[in-house]
Amino acid sequence: MADPETNPQSAETQPPGTQPPAAYPPGTQPPAAYPPGTQPPVALQPGAYPPGVYPPGTCPPVIYPPGAYPPGTYPPGAYPPGACPPGACPPGAYPPGACPPGVYPPGACPPGAYPPGAYPPGAYANQAPPGQKGAGGLQMMPMPSAIPNCPPGLEYLSQIDQLLVHQQVELLEVLTGFETNNKYQIKNSLGQLIYFAAEENDFCNRNCCGNMRSFDMKIIDNLGQEVMSLYRPLRCAGCCCPCCLQELEVMAPPGQPVGYIIQTWDICLPKFTIQNEKKEPVLKIVGPCCVCNCCSDIEIKVTNLDETETVGTITKQWTGLMRESFTDADNFGIQFPMDLDVKMKAVMLGACFLIDYLFFEKSN
Repeated sequence: MADPETNPQSAETQPPGTQPPAAYPPGTQPPAAYPPGTQPPVALQPGAYPPGVYPPGTCPPVIYPPGAYPPGTYPPGAYPPGACPPGACPPGAYPPGACPPGVYPPGACPPGAYPPGAYPPGAYANQAPPGQKGAGGLQMMPMPSAIPNCPPGLEYLSQIDQLLVHQQVELLEVLTGFETNNKYQIKNSLGQLIYFAAEENDFCNRNCCGNMRSFDMKIIDNLGQEVMSLYRPLRCAGCCCPCCLQELEVMAPPGQPVGYIIQTWDICLPKFTIQNEKKEPVLKIVGPCCVCNCCSDIEIKVTNLDETETVGTITKQWTGLMRESFTDADNFGIQFPMDLDVKMKAVMLGACFLIDYLFFEKSN
């Protein structure tokens, strides 16, 4: 073998810029050389297509210019007319299933109310439930809108100047003579039902104390809500004694006094004083000397404190000879000024019940 140091074809004697050829194993080829700045072609997998080439029967995707969107789509933050971003609704609109304040979905009831067809036990005995027509086409007075500083349920009284109070005839009381709890329908001048009043008492109190008995009376509106309650304590019946006089407390809503009816001692005339929630005198009630009706109505006046001006009346109506003879179910009419405070109207309603018990409830 020739010595590279003495071989004239050694690397030191090769022309400048040339390299000896690289040696490759048998059966292999040197890699292809590409000009500077070029890349070898990308190898594609079987079934793939180079960029910009699509399989037969397919089309390239539609390209939209900047700021344009395909039909039915909207840019970020934009929504079609009438649509809102998730969780947001336009003014006055509410998400599905939600209702504006004070409005309840179908089948739902406000707090303290009863759903349609459900009412407190015994509250609507012998009468048509709210929303329906009773015997004789009994209608319910529509619910008025809320009034500021008005006890809930007394809004009805702000629209009327007259009340009709009809006591229901109790068949058991007629047949047996035992006193039963009194029940009343309270209507407006059109005959539309506003309230239903029911006495709550026990058997011994009713039949031993008679018309002087104490009682709790609940007054319910057309929605089945208790809007007023009346409480009468037990008092003596002596008209010549100035002590133990009659009184009645009116609460609306229950537990919140709005007024009182206090009997005023007088040797000749039945007199009462209507007081506000602070027990301050507001009106007077003056009855006739003889509280007895025979084929005529009995009018009891509601006057100012000086008893010089009549501001309203409570009238015991004649209901016919048969009814007056065999039952103590009475009818009353109450008239008051339209602009009278609704609380005083409620107290006048309570005074009507007290007068009924004192003078027209038959004692057994």
